[in-house]
Amino acid sequence: MELTEQLVETELGVSIDELIKPTKKLVIYNDEVNTFDHVIESLMDVCKHEQTQAVQCTYLIHFKGNCVVKNGEYKKLKPMYEALQERKLTVKIEE
Repeated sequence: MELTEQLVETELGVSIDELIKPTKKLVIYNDEVNTFDHVIESLMDVCKHEQTQAVQCTYLIHFKGNCVVKNGEYKKLKPMYEALQERKLTVKIEE
């Protein structure tokens, strides 16, 4: 591993591959805590979903257990991930 890669991993806590790979998915998982309204509002506020899209995603989360709510580069998904975590949603960034 090159020194530059080591510095990126040390400073940011992620590998260079994670930062430059554009095919990440922001996934919300079902839980028994958050209400439909809270999830819908969060998707609209954080992910800029239209109401219909937010409702559809919320139903998928509820009935299928999870839903990919956004795709993109890690650096664009990370702030949304953090904002959804602050709202107590179960969320991950996945390959």
